[in-house]
Amino acid sequence: MFFRELYNYRYLLREIVAKNIKIQYRNSVLGIFWTFLQPLLTTLVLVFIFGYLWGRDSGEDIVNYPIYLLCGRLLYEFYSQSTKRAMRSVTNSASVIKKVKVPKYIYPLSNVISNFITFLISLLVLAGFALFFFLTKNDPPRITPYALLFPAPLLILFLLCTGIGLILSSLAVFFKDIEYLYDVFCMLLFYFTPILYAPRQLGGNRVLHMALMANPLYSILEMFRDCVLRGQLLNPNHLFYSLGFSLAVLLIGGILFWKKQDRFILYI
Repeated sequence: MFFRELYNYRYLLREIVAKNIKIQYRNSVLGIFWTFLQPLLTTLVLVFIFGYLWGRDSGEDIVNYPIYLLCGRLLYEFYSQSTKRAMRSVTNSASVIKKVKVPKYIYPLSNVISNFITFLISLLVLAGFALFFFLTKNDPPRITPYALLFPAPLLILFLLCTGIGLILSSLAVFFKDIEYLYDVFCMLLFYFTPILYAPRQLGGNRVLHMALMANPLYSILEMFRDCVLRGQLLNPNHLFYSLGFSLAVLLIGGILFWKKQDRFILYI
């Protein structure tokens, strides 16, 4: 039923995704070029500031600090931006929802997809970094055939963001304060996910280690780095945990959205 309905509205979904991408860069002089420039400039600034603190004395955990940081930054930005825009998608489309009868899940889903497309484009910056360090042989990444497995963690991340987006978009209709609370949560998530530092640099605190292992974004990020940076096979513990967590969140988000969607019209 769901997939048949989604197939029937595939053209509408495509148009909304295209519109979201155009609106994102509508008033920008450089347009979609910011997809490349923003992660590049951000990485250079963070490497300059934190490279001396956390890019050294990190042992085997960090093969190449600029690429290590860029991997974390790109994946976190996709998670943060896609879930935030999905959260606001229903309330921002209130005027359309009141006039046109279409599946309401189209709105959060289209925001996650549009952000996923720009995220995939931004991965070209990562490829450029990897090629530069590989050719200059200056602390190069360990490129092996396992790099071809990189779509697996990205697809799991997409499922996670879709599930979180459905949950947040449902809650945001009834509780406006969720937007402010989620901003704080994303800030905490940024510092609690090993984006700038290696996990072992947290020390031997058992509570912190357990909390870190419970973070699905950490598992997804480590799998991605295993593929493109360390040249290793995916860690099965990270794979099964992140996939199971993402599917569970997607199921919860779908059920919550389906049960609450008929009441959206009363609050938007």
